[in-house]
Amino acid sequence: MGAAGLSALTRLGLSAPRLPAQARPGWLGVAALGLAAVALGAVAWRRARPRRRRRLQQVGTVSQLWIYPVKSCKGVLVDTAECTAMGLRSGHLRDRFWLVINKEGNMVTARQEPRLVLISLTCDGDSLTLSAAFTQDLLLPLRPPTTNAIHTCRVHGLEIEGRDCGDAAAEWITSFLKTQHFRLVHFEPSMRPRNPHQIKDLFPSSEKVAYPDASPFLILSEASLADLNSRLEKKVKATSFRPNIVISGCGVYEEDSWNELQVGDVELKRVMACTRCILTTVDPDTGVMDSKEPLETLKSYRLCDPSEKELYGKSPLFGQYFVLENPGIIKVGDPVYLLGQ
Repeated sequence: MGAAGLSALTRLGLSAPRLPAQARPGWLGVAALGLAAVALGAVAWRRARPRRRRRLQQVGTVSQLWIYPVKSCKGVLVDTAECTAMGLRSGHLRDRFWLVINKEGNMVTARQEPRLVLISLTCDGDSLTLSAAFTQDLLLPLRPPTTNAIHTCRVHGLEIEGRDCGDAAAEWITSFLKTQHFRLVHFEPSMRPRNPHQIKDLFPSSEKVAYPDASPFLILSEASLADLNSRLEKKVKATSFRPNIVISGCGVYEEDSWNELQVGDVELKRVMACTRCILTTVDPDTGVMDSKEPLETLKSYRLCDPSEKELYGKSPLFGQYFVLENPGIIKVGDPVYLLGQ
């Protein structure tokens, strides 16, 4: 066999026939080359052919996109966002890439400090702005200086790093909340992310998040929110539940059964329902915690099936966690398709 034929068969994981030198007819090399060419052509075709088209069924439309730059603080409503493996991104704003911590390095959320929901972080050029009502805005550099300390923080028991955003940010947040000393940290791409698989083993072991509770994609439907509000005396907004993607045009709690979605080029896969806690009782407009509603009403009709109690416990379920299968751009007004087989 010629060298070219032998090389081609080797790349395919095939071995050349072993014959004594005097028993190797010339046609064998030609045949081997032909076999290799056919096999290589088949491999190339398999790699080049497009993915099998799957049946698409429109189930709704994207009506809202939310990025929450600082965990537990005010969200930013955007018209367009990039779906990355670690959540939505719009310009320099990333979803939950900033975190408020206490002096022990533990995360601080609206569960402990309800008025956090009144603080916003926005970006303009190379500057960040911290804002809250009746408080003077604070301008910060987009990226904390590399001379700033890196803190070891804890988010739901898992350690993760964060670059300190400086004394001015710490003093501003501490002065606004008036309860204890706080600092603001920022997650940098070079830092090791958390793995939600360590929180709930339903998440793929390859998943990575910065400071979200478990998933970078939380989906909620307008119909489900309307159904909840029909049971409440005081209506609540979607922001009480901090979804990333809100869907209109579907039935009540249809999102519970959406296993795989496509929005433009973006593909998302459902992992599990989102369990709800006392944070949902914080009014996003006033920063006041009710401690009861809408949580108590949700408990009256949105508990899990008894067979899933080990996974969800006694917490009510509202909204669904997804992970990213294929990245891309998502826009308000985009149709949302359920992917079939």
